[in-house]
Amino acid sequence: MVKFSNLLLGVLLAVTWTACKKNESKKEIDPTVIGQVTQQMTDVMVHDVTNPPLGARFYSYACLAGYEVVAANDKAYPSMHGVLNDFPEIEKPKVAEYSYQLAAALAMLETAKKMQPSGGLLLKKYQQSLVDSCKKVGFTDEVLAGSQEYALAISKQILKYAKADRYNKISNFPRYEPHGGPGTWYPTPPGYFPPVEPYFKTVRPFTLDSASQFKPAPPVAFSEAKDSEFFKLMKLNYDDTKEQEHRVIAAFWDCNPFALENKGHLLVGMKKISPGAHWMGITDIACRKAKTDFSKTMLINTSVAIGLMDGFMACWDEKYRSNRIRPETAIRKYIDPAWKPFLQTPPFPEYLSGHSVISTAAAFILTHYFGDNFAYTDTVEERFNLKARSFKSFLHASEESGISRFYGGIHFMDAIENGQKQGRQVGEWVINTLDNKAVAASGK
Repeated sequence: MVKFSNLLLGVLLAVTWTACKKNESKKEIDPTVIGQVTQQMTDVMVHDVTNPPLGARFYSYACLAGYEVVAANDKAYPSMHGVLNDFPEIEKPKVAEYSYQLAAALAMLETAKKMQPSGGLLLKKYQQSLVDSCKKVGFTDEVLAGSQEYALAISKQILKYAKADRYNKISNFPRYEPHGGPGTWYPTPPGYFPPVEPYFKTVRPFTLDSASQFKPAPPVAFSEAKDSEFFKLMKLNYDDTKEQEHRVIAAFWDCNPFALENKGHLLVGMKKISPGAHWMGITDIACRKAKTDFSKTMLINTSVAIGLMDGFMACWDEKYRSNRIRPETAIRKYIDPAWKPFLQTPPFPEYLSGHSVISTAAAFILTHYFGDNFAYTDTVEERFNLKARSFKSFLHASEESGISRFYGGIHFMDAIENGQKQGRQVGEWVINTLDNKAVAASGK
């Protein structure tokens, strides 16, 4: 876990004071606290080896809890009731004294503590540090207690909504077994992990009509013939020269929480974040650079998290429909049995590229809020000993994220290109849904 005590105190010492109607003092929490909360959630995911789709689910519900606190206290931001699929009308708690910004951060934490397997244990220390820091800068015991009460009431309603999304029913499905036919996916070394989330498409999406709403073009048909289109795809991967810059790009965007490292006779898990966690980190970087206020920062984080969830649903729907073989398996069987990809192959079918889908979706959502030419430096992977990379725009980053999967040797090119197309469709749909339905719901 990252050190946060001094950072939190520094953030809250930067509290600004504004006058209320009755000339009372009201403290505002620095919006960077939202990014701190999502970072703490990321640390728990690394600890728990949370798979990428499930990670997006955790982020989305935690952010929704925080956002609904904001929506009830900032008239510029309407509730998600009437905007997201089946989202209930959230009842505002009857609390006399509270800080809605603190309550929003605490609602995120309370939701994450309940949903993430190790959340209750690993987030407790950070939450206490947040409350203690608020107390040091003058929050009264009444405000602290009221904020916690408010947070718990909102979190309880969000958790009820989450429980109804059908994820808990996935365990009732029969165990997914690889088909074993020519051209189909099969577990890869070194871990030979079973397939991740084969039934994720059955979960309720947030904005999509269904997981198959943006069904892509089918992948290039499998063929063993050397003059076939599929063999040409394999050759592209096999013949890639793996230039040093390509290796750097592949490593930067690896984001494979299932990666293993050989330590003598042991295989040891490597600490890595998921692609969704990487984009939540980018969201924090963008909000900090643009100095967005608390409410807007909460909206942007929630929008990106929703886009990640719906993007993973759309992608995973196709993965287990086409069930296509990975380059590692195909090239070893049909071209060179000694060939190895630069990156370890993740444990799920190849088509579409998940990075391409969710990176493009997140990039379109962030571009909506920050513009086409928002340059930034991505420092998310520095804590994993990877050098920061600078990008001229979010779409520039998403394009690099997509091609990184080819450089890493774990995706064929059509999975990347069609994944980017699907990601764009999801990103645009999420933004249009949030904008149009929010206006309709607010009656403006």
